[in-house]
Amino acid sequence: MCNRYTSPEDLDIERFWNTPRGKTLPLWPPTQFPRSPGPFIRRARDDAGYSRELVVGQWALIPWFAKTAKLPYSTNNARSEDMEKTASYKQPWARGQRCIIPALDFDEPNWESGKNEWWRFRRADGDPWSLAGLWNTWTDKATGEVHESYTMLTLNADQHPLMRRMHKPDPKLGPDQQDKRSVIPIEMADVDTWLVGTQEEARVLLRLSVADLFDAGPVHA
Repeated sequence: MCNRYTSPEDLDIERFWNTPRGKTLPLWPPTQFPRSPGPFIRRARDDAGYSRELVVGQWALIPWFAKTAKLPYSTNNARSEDMEKTASYKQPWARGQRCIIPALDFDEPNWESGKNEWWRFRRADGDPWSLAGLWNTWTDKATGEVHESYTMLTLNADQHPLMRRMHKPDPKLGPDQQDKRSVIPIEMADVDTWLVGTQEEARVLLRLSVADLFDAGPVHA
């Protein structure tokens, strides 16, 4: 799972992902942590045709049944294998509320030395990441305030040569039963399919990238 990543600036998102400039958006911090505000890209809700829009929302999806925007449990990451039956995510997935989370890099913990050493993951080609996510819009019934939010999808990485090295291992489980998790990169050629394709077309894109795509190593202070 991912709990820290770096967002591009708004103009860089506009140029790279072709998101037309619309209304003024709230500011977001450069480094994202769970429940912080961050940018995500979805199919424009007010366009009868198709275009992309940039939205700022909480990185921790607020499900339709929530009583408050501040949840007592974590929803910044969602297991893609379980999202169709998980209460918080099954409705956004069924409705096609898929989004792209723009990221310059993301961090994961490496425990191979016996203690946590943060590793940073960039793309080897220098481009930013387009990470797969789901979004939701939730309205506070008490105040009428509208909250945008999103979650980052993850996939089992026990067989991936690089991502299986991340996260603290469970000594009670075998090397192929750890359920190590990885974010899911969407290639630029597949962004439109992810945002507006059928559920079956989107499901095909739930896969991990080859190790050669990553420029990864320890974070040096």
